[in-house]
Amino acid sequence: MNADRARYFAPDTQMTDPEGPIDADHFASRFIPEEDRKPARYGTRSGGTGMSRHDPEAPLRLATWNIHACVGRGGAFRPQRTARVLCELAGDVLALQEVEHHSVDGLDLLDYFSSRTGLTGIAGPTLRRGARHYGNALLTRLPVLDVIRVDLSIEGREPRGALDVLLGWQSRRLQVIATHLGLSPIERRRQVRRLLARVETRRADVVVLMGDLNEWLLWGRPLRWLRGHFPPSPQPRTWPASAPLFALDRIWARPEPPLHLDTHRSPLARIGSDHLPLKADLLPPAGC
Repeated sequence: MNADRARYFAPDTQMTDPEGPIDADHFASRFIPEEDRKPARYGTRSGGTGMSRHDPEAPLRLATWNIHACVGRGGAFRPQRTARVLCELAGDVLALQEVEHHSVDGLDLLDYFSSRTGLTGIAGPTLRRGARHYGNALLTRLPVLDVIRVDLSIEGREPRGALDVLLGWQSRRLQVIATHLGLSPIERRRQVRRLLARVETRRADVVVLMGDLNEWLLWGRPLRWLRGHFPPSPQPRTWPASAPLFALDRIWARPEPPLHLDTHRSPLARIGSDHLPLKADLLPPAGC
């Protein structure tokens, strides 16, 4: 177990947020490009201080981010900074990786993110010891119809998993698979095969697969298989955040590919993790 994972077994970390509630308008104007600042994206939801869209015709905003357990530049645990970046993303469905249990302002970390964004949190732990957990998570404003936690672990390797979540999107059934794949090619080949089998078991109008795929072999079998199941989409580099060299994080969608797929490069995002967030918009398929 490496040093990052060893923190999973450390005593709970109690944190408070001295910076107070997030001002959505302030962060939108400061950190989000003007063309992304659509009025329908922002506003306070009941029960939270975050941002969401209310226009049913607006594209669905997707995002994925390996938050590196809220440890970015400087090596300190900064959940407040992570929460601010999540609000910058203004997402409808956010996939998170390396979400580690801590108590923040008296809340579990994922509950803290939910309270700051106004989104529903779904935990997908891959490591457990007692009440402590570490792994994947999903944040969404959409109605949650079904949740399946998929074990992708390979014997002798770090435990891995995925969230297979069915969401209601207007009158459509949206399947979102959020995952964090292993470091070895053999792991990733087995894991991608399992995930693609999950795609075929759901009766969904729209399918999204996103997360940290850890795949830097551009012509390796996992990416070839994914290209065979999903339309082509851009592959912006996301790691390392300071000077990205590899497209480790991906967003795939079908029947239509996502629009405007790109990294989120705000000042906070560039120092909040070792990965940059990846974001995209998704239009409902014609005829659904």
